[in-house]
Amino acid sequence: MARAFVSVGSNIDPYNHVRMALSMLRRHAPLAGISTVYLTPAEDRPEQSRYYNCVVCLDTRLPPRQFKLAVLRPIEAALGRVRTEDRYAARQIDLDLILYDDMVLKTDDLELPAPEIWTRPYVAVPLSELAPGLRLPVSGETAAGVARGLPRGKMEPLEHYTRLLRKELLEDERFES
Repeated sequence: MARAFVSVGSNIDPYNHVRMALSMLRRHAPLAGISTVYLTPAEDRPEQSRYYNCVVCLDTRLPPRQFKLAVLRPIEAALGRVRTEDRYAARQIDLDLILYDDMVLKTDDLELPAPEIWTRPYVAVPLSELAPGLRLPVSGETAAGVARGLPRGKMEPLEHYTRLLRKELLEDERFES
């Protein structure tokens, strides 16, 4: 089994799409943890609706590329995600594999660890909540250390929504508080 971390984002009906995506993801692997869900501005698109962003932790037997293509992409498609040339287009759901054990991998369609961990607070902060002492491959920095070095800016915790998700979707009650 490999420990995987997936970043989750949505700014089209995010209340429902994040919940549905996590419910679908849970059918493939029990969720071990759900970070706080944060309301954040759209990256480089101030005219767009704000995003719900979080990170989930799970264990999987699938290799990373297969996990991405056989689990994450079909969930996105089922929820209406259509990928376009515009990397910053609004979306129903965005599921990105950001860590897979301590694997380092760089292919045309997958990079592990995901470079966004070091540049996007809405990825680093939720990751650090789930695994603060986790040493990141390549840099050796802890998740908490990376998160501390990034500006949190306009990240607004959605505590009530987070509690609802955890209560509904987590098998392990240790992560429900």
